[in-house]
Amino acid sequence: MFIKDLKDCEEFIAGDNTVLRQILHPDKATLDIRYSLAHAVLHPGKASQTHRLKTSEVYYILEGEGIMHINDESEKVHVGQVIYIPPHAKQFVQNSGISDLKFLCIVDPAWRPQDEEVL
Repeated sequence: MFIKDLKDCEEFIAGDNTVLRQILHPDKATLDIRYSLAHAVLHPGKASQTHRLKTSEVYYILEGEGIMHINDESEKVHVGQVIYIPPHAKQFVQNSGISDLKFLCIVDPAWRPQDEEVL
């Protein structure tokens, strides 16, 4: 059995300027998974930097509200929503609320620095 507590995951500023904690990654533990799972936070008034991944990504909104930008589309997002981001899509999210925007990021296959381009 593998259980990991979010508070035990090191917090760092990701390349897209979100506050990130890597929860699951096949390179960080002996797990039979091909995806990575991270917890992200954007403070009020902040936005992630525009970037694109070679892989697909899914955001699941845990707290707060924001505006998701994927290629030429923008849409309001809120708690309980899932956002699919296709491979190679130009993307960023901005916190449009008064509290932290918290969300999970699932990248499949697992996130690697060479698969991300910050624009």
